[in-house]
Amino acid sequence: MKYEVAVQVVPSRQVAVVRERRKWADLGAQLIPLLDRVYVAVRAGKVVQSGHNIFIFRDGSKEGVTVEAGVEIASPFEPTDGVLSATTPAGEVASAVHKGPYSGLGNAHDAVIRWCREHARARANVWWEVYGDWHEDPTQLETEVFYLLSRTAD
Repeated sequence: MKYEVAVQVVPSRQVAVVRERRKWADLGAQLIPLLDRVYVAVRAGKVVQSGHNIFIFRDGSKEGVTVEAGVEIASPFEPTDGVLSATTPAGEVASAVHKGPYSGLGNAHDAVIRWCREHARARANVWWEVYGDWHEDPTQLETEVFYLLSRTAD
């Protein structure tokens, strides 16, 4: 799949998340249990979901990354049962839309990272994924990938 990378300025989004530091090898299927913990709070009425699922990745290093798995909400709230109020960053981003099974999502990340290098745009150490509506047909899935940009090259 060919990805079109767009540069845009985005506002922050309010998100209810579970936050954990993870090793790179512990990502993938290990993220869904974090999201499940947020949905326990949603089903209990402690958190009001207003949008899509969002995974935020912060402070990546060779050892791992801080992951915030959650759902969009309309406004901040007091922490409950390990679920925290957070936001995606606001500012200039490079982004791409992945269409299809989640197993190919890494290709969208690679495309944005490659675009940043080719255009001498430095990435801040935070990126996120916004998951579109669920479809049984994986070819109908859409996920937006965002990388916050810095002012200097990598």
